[in-house]
Amino acid sequence: MVERFVRVQTTGGQIHYGTLQLNREVMIWDAAPWLHGQPTNQVLSPDSYQLLAPCSPSKIVAVGRNYVKHAAEMGDSVPPEPLIFLKPPTTVQAPGCPIWYPPQVKRVDYEGELAVVIGRRTRACPENEALEHIWGYTIANDVTARDLQQREQQWTRAKGFDTFCPLGPWIVREVPSDARLQTFINDAAQPVQSATIDQMVFSPAKLVSFISYVMTLLPGDVVLTGTPAGIGALQVGDRVRVEIEGIGSLLSVVTTPETPWTPPLDPTY
Repeated sequence: MVERFVRVQTTGGQIHYGTLQLNREVMIWDAAPWLHGQPTNQVLSPDSYQLLAPCSPSKIVAVGRNYVKHAAEMGDSVPPEPLIFLKPPTTVQAPGCPIWYPPQVKRVDYEGELAVVIGRRTRACPENEALEHIWGYTIANDVTARDLQQREQQWTRAKGFDTFCPLGPWIVREVPSDARLQTFINDAAQPVQSATIDQMVFSPAKLVSFISYVMTLLPGDVVLTGTPAGIGALQVGDRVRVEIEGIGSLLSVVTTPETPWTPPLDPTY
């Protein structure tokens, strides 16, 4: 079993980084592992914590149209260089917690993606060195207000609503180069999205290098690598699950902002 690095909040409100054990206990670390944290002898029982997003990024840099078939379904081609945009840190949502459907939006879409977690300060990094700056990988859902994106020339509002970046449930150090990404809605047996991550046009190393010549990436920052074809609309009450081989499964439930919500004990079901 690969190591699964998590960020949790205890029932007492304390936040810790740690590693998730097979029995669901969490071994606490004294700091984030990409900040040279080390494991301690403190262990949390499965009923004493709630999973949070596995990192707390200063920024989320996302990439548009990085799969050929997705670009085609959007009526576009793949750009000659990575098409990047920012999602604010307040979009980050914990696994198992809700995606809020904003009242001023007519269509909210899922976009399952592989997310890269930066491990060290990265500025003007050549592509052949970029993998050394990637600490690990997790799963993201780049939730999008599609009607706003289609009528506005920039995407800040469409991509930037609170809860529009579910992230998790944990970080792993490596993923297979041909790992399959799939997105499922509710209890459907067939995925609405299915592609291997090696189908992306610009690799994670290329993306990290390209972004680093624009802005400095800091430890714990997140790069969303783009979504494959098969995007579609969500409705209030939908459960959306993004799976990536070698990582796991990220579940979210669509609600209205006013709906009371109690996170499930196991958000990866």
